[in-house]
Amino acid sequence: MSIKYTPDHEWLNVEGNTAVVGITHHAQDALGDVVFVDLPEVGKTFAAKEIAGVVESVKAAADVYMPVTGEITEVNEALRADPSLANSDPMGAGWFFKVKLSAPAELDALMDETSYTAFSAS
Repeated sequence: MSIKYTPDHEWLNVEGNTAVVGITHHAQDALGDVVFVDLPEVGKTFAAKEIAGVVESVKAAADVYMPVTGEITEVNEALRADPSLANSDPMGAGWFFKVKLSAPAELDALMDETSYTAFSAS
């Protein structure tokens, strides 16, 4: 299990050929109170960097980008019912979707925690 981060403030928890995806603490801090999430359809395939969903807060709406190429295998229905989970537990219960990796080598282009922390501080 390893966690990777994107420049668009998504995180991926990679386990084998599947990754759980959500938004980072930094993203939810910038957005404020999340009031709605639009999650992708299970079975749909996305290329890396395609828009896979939307998160709306009291302050703004932001696209959620697919961090890697793959097929959506599951979405977090609890998050759809209670979008505030993206604020209260963004790296846990507030996950957005699971993706089956089509091109695992794409993970090499993503940041580890140390790199992401430095990136988000700048």
